[in-house]
Amino acid sequence: MPPTPPIPSSMPSTTAPADPTPTVHDFTAERLDGRSEPLSDYRGQVLLVVNVASECGFTPQYAGLQALQETYADQGFQVLGFPCNQFGGQEPGGPEAIAQFCTSRFAVDFPLFAKVDVNGKTAHPLYQYLKAAARGALGTQAIKWNFTKFLVGRDGRVIARYSPTTRPEDLHGAIVIALQAPVPA
Repeated sequence: MPPTPPIPSSMPSTTAPADPTPTVHDFTAERLDGRSEPLSDYRGQVLLVVNVASECGFTPQYAGLQALQETYADQGFQVLGFPCNQFGGQEPGGPEAIAQFCTSRFAVDFPLFAKVDVNGKTAHPLYQYLKAAARGALGTQAIKWNFTKFLVGRDGRVIARYSPTTRPEDLHGAIVIALQAPVPA
């Protein structure tokens, strides 16, 4: 019996290749205490990624973010805060000052990461990805101010981007819908 001819490369494969599209889970970020944390640690959770600042007009949103954390954490939801000093120098403190401010003023217990840039050549790779995955008003990529929010599904893909003027309490519906998605295998 003659050998079976090879399948031409143009023929479809019977097994689907792994999706090469990056997700939030492909990034690592430094926590306020200096530890490196792979965001794959949050695989299967719904995330709200927010660039935060201590001296911003939107700083009171920390209370709303903490309320979301408390409401949905046991269902697989996590707020991730990324301090940023790119907008009017509104996050001038170091890691200890940021942690002290957030815990004493707003009783924040969601993860806070080291200060990052969200725009420009020095933007953290996570924020480069988030901005490309969900553009802002009029299709812009740039983050316009502190407290821009990205809702990320259990699969690590960006669901939506919200402006700083969107209050955390306005996100309940979107979070509930995202939490209804099955946890990926």
